[in-house]
Amino acid sequence: MLTDRRGQLLPVWLDAVRQDDLPSLHTLAAGIDRDIDAVTAGLTLPWSSGAVEGHVNRIKMLKRQMYGRAGFGLLRKRVLLA
Repeated sequence: MLTDRRGQLLPVWLDAVRQDDLPSLHTLAAGIDRDIDAVTAGLTLPWSSGAVEGHVNRIKMLKRQMYGRAGFGLLRKRVLLA
């Protein structure tokens, strides 16, 4: 389902999970049900925001490292040069 982009199979998988005796997977299925349209789109469509998420993660890490140590100017230089 993940590698072949077959998000239309998600409801069948969720039904199978609900019938199994695995409480942790039941919690996962309930979470997926809350936003089923977005999860199905993520499993079906070819677009990804992975590159953007990577840059945001890098900037947040730099911000955490610099917290309380210097001003905005140095943080800006680190973000631009990193």
